[in-house]
Amino acid sequence: MDYGLRFSDPAKYARALRRAHELVIAGVPRPEIPVPLAESWRRSMALGISPDQHSPRHLHDPSEVLQLRREHRLQRVMPALQDLLADDSSSGRHLLVLTDATGEILWRVGSREALRRADRLEFSEGADWSEAGIGTNAISEVLVTGGPVQLFSAEHLVRTHHEWACTAAPITDPLTGTLLGVLDVSGPLDTISADTLRMVRCAVRVAESLLGTPDGGTSLGGSASGRASRHGVRRPSAGVSALELLGDKPAAVLADGSRVPLTLRRAEILALLDSRSQGWSAEELAYELHGDAGTPQAIRTEMFRVRSMLGDAVESNPYRLAGGLAGCSDSGRVLRLLREGRATEAVEAYTAPLLSRSGTLAVQLLRDQLDLAVGSAVRSSWDAGLLVRWLSTDMGAGDPRAVEAFGQLVGRADARYLAFRASSGS
Repeated sequence: MDYGLRFSDPAKYARALRRAHELVIAGVPRPEIPVPLAESWRRSMALGISPDQHSPRHLHDPSEVLQLRREHRLQRVMPALQDLLADDSSSGRHLLVLTDATGEILWRVGSREALRRADRLEFSEGADWSEAGIGTNAISEVLVTGGPVQLFSAEHLVRTHHEWACTAAPITDPLTGTLLGVLDVSGPLDTISADTLRMVRCAVRVAESLLGTPDGGTSLGGSASGRASRHGVRRPSAGVSALELLGDKPAAVLADGSRVPLTLRRAEILALLDSRSQGWSAEELAYELHGDAGTPQAIRTEMFRVRSMLGDAVESNPYRLAGGLAGCSDSGRVLRLLREGRATEAVEAYTAPLLSRSGTLAVQLLRDQLDLAVGSAVRSSWDAGLLVRWLSTDMGAGDPRAVEAFGQLVGRADARYLAFRASSGS
């Protein structure tokens, strides 16, 4: 069987799997079904699980699960896992599930539609997703093998699960190696990608890293009022007061005056957040930064890192700058001065191009918009001195309309005009 079809043509791959599934269940070995998987099917059926079974074993009522959560160590890292992998927006299609060490579901997060799909399978809190509870699935395979697992369509034993793709990995105690639970991401067949397993494993590493901190990850598990801060992301020791996005050394400026350097990718994300007050979804940011190759999971991972660094400066669902930080970037200050009619101060504040090292199209457009806004204000001022200052900057040096405006003011025989015209190529 061509494994590559799992991602390129999931429907075709699923059909082939279902045919093989029926034969193996009937006792006919098929080489495309790995021996460990077929053995898991046989173990599950020996435990009384039927391929036609719909309902898993339920160990606790939802009200009892609430108490189990409060007492479980993974409660401390669940906010971070939500930040990294969950999508509870109206368009969200996958489900984030976290079980205990036996395979009982303690948490699940997803959109209303994703939760409704899961409810039809009783893929819900308190359900036993071990082999004995519902047969072969990604969670049960993690419990058996101790490693990360992806199961697609008819690789699940139960037929009602054949429309699902599931990726799961164990979370262990970083000090003792004891299994604490299983992290699972599940959704329709076309939601799986080559990156899904990598993202789940990355989230597990984050969780285990937090569990290994002196406070056991509680710095990310505290409750907070309001949707924007519900994930309890660790705050920096001093709040963010401004963003430096002009030039090639982006940074966040803290209230105590210290600077936190930003990677180019994180600075690009913050520049986009700074450009739109209504915020961005993970899908929108993925497209703006990576085009068709972008994935929301990659954005959520990066946003988790940004929010871990900057705390409440960045809100989620949608992602946007907190009210106190909106417009507090150096590029935002330039625009604010222009809106106030203070073109001279805007030129003084516009010290370098926006993220000059960025080649991302979305950032290039923001950079061009800033150039156009400043150039337009300078030209309309009809101030020869201000035009000289603008044309002397890297951003204004290629502004032919400013060169012509300057020539109209000082005369086309002026040496400065001729020099600016030559350098602008006009």
